[in-house]
Amino acid sequence: MDRLIEIRNAWFSYKKEKTGGRDRWPEQAVRNISLDIGRGEFIVLIGPNGCGKSTLVKLLNGLLLPDRGQVTADGLDTRHAGSLPAVRRKVGMVFQNPDNQLFASVVEEDVAFGVENLCLPQQEIRKRVDHALELVGMSDYRDYPPHNLSGGQKQKVAIAGILAMRPQCIILDEPTSMLDPKGKREVMEAVRMLNHDRGIAVIYVTHDMNEALNFNRLLAMNEGEIFFDGPPGEFFADKDLPARAGIEAPAIKKLVNSLTKRGLDISSAINSPEELVDAICR
Repeated sequence: MDRLIEIRNAWFSYKKEKTGGRDRWPEQAVRNISLDIGRGEFIVLIGPNGCGKSTLVKLLNGLLLPDRGQVTADGLDTRHAGSLPAVRRKVGMVFQNPDNQLFASVVEEDVAFGVENLCLPQQEIRKRVDHALELVGMSDYRDYPPHNLSGGQKQKVAIAGILAMRPQCIILDEPTSMLDPKGKREVMEAVRMLNHDRGIAVIYVTHDMNEALNFNRLLAMNEGEIFFDGPPGEFFADKDLPARAGIEAPAIKKLVNSLTKRGLDISSAINSPEELVDAICR
């Protein structure tokens, strides 16, 4: 693996206490996690509410710093204050509510905001903004006020703002949880394109297990720890693992598991009705 992000024995607590002049961390949101993220990986992160998912991804780009342990992005240690601007350019983040990241009067100004802070020539800024809008299919909306856009379009503008910074990895923290089915499809298509066509590493946090089936690698968390790291098909083929993550397997995986138990020789990697029909008809 060509490592982009490395986490070594990372701990984090939001509640810190001092006892006898020493720091204590009684409630650990992240507990002794070690993890490697490779360049160009397509990763989904799942788990119940409060298990530490959002905390973990904020550690990855330096929005939070570990109490103990180390996080590096492309060799840059997040504990070094001088490295943080570069870390956040390399590892961008899109949040759950796009309205929290959009505040300019028109779309192209929002996309340009971050890259303008890089002190680049105006011609380069324009080039990056145009390219980012084109990548997410929002070029025709550059002069629109963001509040006139749909939820899915707003998230794509937020993604474009990160893309203009030329990141090596994009983290999306439940980006479709507030969207309708059409908006979810728009965002997922954009994310898949960025990874498959552009080679940008993606770390995607979700509670939607149908979305989770789109990814190559699944990380499952509970109580601040990662207890599974592997292919989604392997995770959902085990009835105990989804229960441990506090989630229910997608209907297609339940059907595949049921047919397999009845003796049908089909792959556990099947993720869609079309794939299942094709496997049965062979």
